[in-house]
Amino acid sequence: MKGYVIDAYVKSVDELPAKYSENAPEPKPGQNEVLVDVFTSALNFFDILQVQGKYQHQPPFAWIPGSEFSGCISASSPIPKGCPFIPGKTRVFGAAQGAFAEKIKVDWRNLLVVPEGMSYDAASTLFVTYPTSYAALVIRAQLKKDEWCLVHAAAGGVGLCAVQIAKAIGAKVIATAGSAEKLEVAKKHGGADYVLDYRQDGWQKKVLELTGGKGVNVIYDPVGMILPSLKCIAWNGRALVVGFAAGTIEKIPMNLVLLKNISIVGIHWGAYTRNEQERIPEVWAALLQLVREGRLRPVVFEQIYQGLESLPKGLKALANRETWGKAVLRIRSEDAHGRQAKL
Repeated sequence: MKGYVIDAYVKSVDELPAKYSENAPEPKPGQNEVLVDVFTSALNFFDILQVQGKYQHQPPFAWIPGSEFSGCISASSPIPKGCPFIPGKTRVFGAAQGAFAEKIKVDWRNLLVVPEGMSYDAASTLFVTYPTSYAALVIRAQLKKDEWCLVHAAAGGVGLCAVQIAKAIGAKVIATAGSAEKLEVAKKHGGADYVLDYRQDGWQKKVLELTGGKGVNVIYDPVGMILPSLKCIAWNGRALVVGFAAGTIEKIPMNLVLLKNISIVGIHWGAYTRNEQERIPEVWAALLQLVREGRLRPVVFEQIYQGLESLPKGLKALANRETWGKAVLRIRSEDAHGRQAKL
């Protein structure tokens, strides 16, 4: 089996080996697990942290990185009791350790069927970012129709999902990004009402102008920009802590939280499996309904990284913030029924 095997941590993605392994160990499914032929794997920032040894989950050497993927149940896969999937036919998406390889084993209960008509490339981007953004905005911040929502890094993986979801709810969205190209992505692919460059001084004043001086009701922040954003948050506002892509964990003066009567709210979607498992099917039912209605459309970065040999190039582009939407690694181009469906 072909797989990108890691046998030593790297200081940066520039040090990743250029060659994948032709003889990676093929996964052996255990109880409740199926074998999936991986077609496309999505690239996430945590993949970079993991190959550097900086992520909370670090498998013992040697191991295969990658988590988010789409594919088809292998023709040779066992089918556990109660599993409805058909070997060689059922198209699925999900997340498990080892997605940068031709095959992966995964608990079938953690897989979802690819929506009809959706490509493997698009489906590979669904499992992590969309439920994170939905749970953040709907469950944690309780964003309502006609409220104002400020989304930072709005052309990135989770940010663009957040823009789409906020618009689907009926909120008014102000999207920020660090380049004209990414601002256009947030508007074209996300449907943002207004876009602002957060590198320009005084962007908070523009937010206040757009909101009639009241500020935004919800801040969605995967970067680490809560503190500067509190200058333009509304009374009773909710600030969502989604991540720290800028690399710094902020320290917030609590007097600002008190004076504006605001809430600082965290979101850790991965922990719902341990703490609120009943929320997971609820979130997916809502998301897939929005997909069927055409109100959510996964956005794949325009450059598809072809083959396992392109993984270092893709992760480097992601680390350098050269991508938008979701960058993907296409491992297979066709299945038994022909080429990938178009989204």
